[in-house]
Amino acid sequence: MTELSHSPVAREARDQEPTLAELEEEGEIAADYIEEFLDIADVDGDINIDVRNGRAYLAVTESDEADSNLSVLSHTETVNALQELTRLAVQSKTGAFSRLILDIGGSRAAREAELSRLVDRAAEQLEAGATSAALPPMSSYERKLVHDVVAARGFVSNSSGEGRDRHTVITRS
Repeated sequence: MTELSHSPVAREARDQEPTLAELEEEGEIAADYIEEFLDIADVDGDINIDVRNGRAYLAVTESDEADSNLSVLSHTETVNALQELTRLAVQSKTGAFSRLILDIGGSRAAREAELSRLVDRAAEQLEAGATSAALPPMSSYERKLVHDVVAARGFVSNSSGEGRDRHTVITRS
């Protein structure tokens, strides 16, 4: 029965989020995968594992070496692709869907700042009289960040569209 504890069916049947132990295991599996990837790509970086908001969170930071080349992997599209590959690697080991977050070289903080600027521009449109402002399509994690920023600024946001076209629409409250 222990083997089933990590399966998506078992987790769904329990109607629970992953346990702290399961998230820590996801983090360890993901770290092993990323470490191997970094070795193959000949990229230097230190890996930190954390659990935040019900997700395993991996941060790859520049190592102490002066000639770190981590920036080649820190572009948003690259980080998103590596995150998906890492999630698949975790899923193949645990049998359960993973919602882990991967941050490479501060890419998540940079993206959060970019999303904040998008919300600022949308708010300016609303202040100028627009009834709504649509942001470009983005991942569910990014939409969640946008919803939080929008709410903090006193506006309302909803996700609209399907699949890769899913985006956030901002309106007045």
